[in-house]
Formats: sequence, C-alpha cells, structure tokens
Amino acid sequence: MDVLVRREAHADVTAVDALHRAAFDRDAEADLLAALRAEGDLVRPLCRVAVAAGLVVGSVVCSRATIAGADRVVGLGPVAVLPDRQGRGIGNALVHDVLGAADALDLQAVVLLGSPDLYARFGFEPAAAYGVDPPVPSWGRYFQLRPLSGWDGTLRGAFRYAPAFERLDPAAQ
Repeated sequence: MDVLVRREAHADVTAVDALHRAAFDRDAEADLLAALRAEGDLVRPLCRVAVAAGLVVGSVVCSRATIAGADRVVGLGPVAVLPDRQGRGIGNALVHDVLGAADALDLQAVVLLGSPDLYARFGFEPAAAYGVDPPVPSWGRYFQLRPLSGWDGTLRGAFRYAPAFERLDPAAQ
C-alpha cells in the first residue's frame, strides 16, 4: 500500500474529523481538534495527512504553545490512524514528517504528552531533562520534548498548550 504524507488541505477537514472519531474510543481527541481549528491555534504547515488510494488514513497536527512565554515551540497531537490501517507504519511516517516540517520552520522544540516507549524512537525525552515543566505535574515522564536544530537550550520554565487543551476533562488527558 502506497501512502503519501502531505499538508492537510481544507478539503480534508471532514475526513480528518471522521478519522479522529474512528481512531479513538472517545470523542475527546476529535473535539480537541475541532476546538483548536475553530480557535485558530493549529499551525497549518504542521497539520499533515497520510493518504492511500485517495483516502485519508492518518492525521497529525501541531498547535501553538509556549515555554515561559516564548513561542518557538509547538504541541504535537493528536495523532490518529484509521483502526484498520494501524500497525503499518503510518503513524511513524506522520510523526517523522511533522518533525522534519517543524525543523524546517526553525522551531526550537516539539512537545507532547504520550508514551515514552513509543516516542523515544523519534528523539523525544522527558521535558524535565530540559528544564521544561508540564501544565499538570503528575504527567511526569509522559510529558516529553524533542529538541530541533534551532534548539539553543535557553527555553526553560512552564509549558502552556493552546487554550483548548486547558479545557479538556483531566480524565481525557
């Protein structure tokens, strides 16, 4: 199966929404994505889709974020792959692609909340090792940072996601 990873187009929005609803057992991720989109907090060049035979089979987005008020950083996620396409490397391709695109935009870092076992392969490490504090202290090692080529080590302090993340039910995080 040939898969093309490209920037999300306006025509993809409905398919991306349906994909996120299909990929998760709850609607929190899809609702978060809709709020980020409605509030203008998605970083459009970092919204990517994986397409196979004309069908959107995967999606990743990045949204505006800050570390101690500095904005050369983004939050990664949600990432979704259609259930019948999972385990085929589509998610890996999306994450590699979005990291390359973020690096090309001369951002300093990409931050996420996720499995250390999964995201270590992409160079993510606990954000605490870089002096970056999570919005929720109990996130601990699941709150991770991937420095990019523009990383100069000066970004330290409190991380803030776009406002839509702050409205999430803590059980959904």
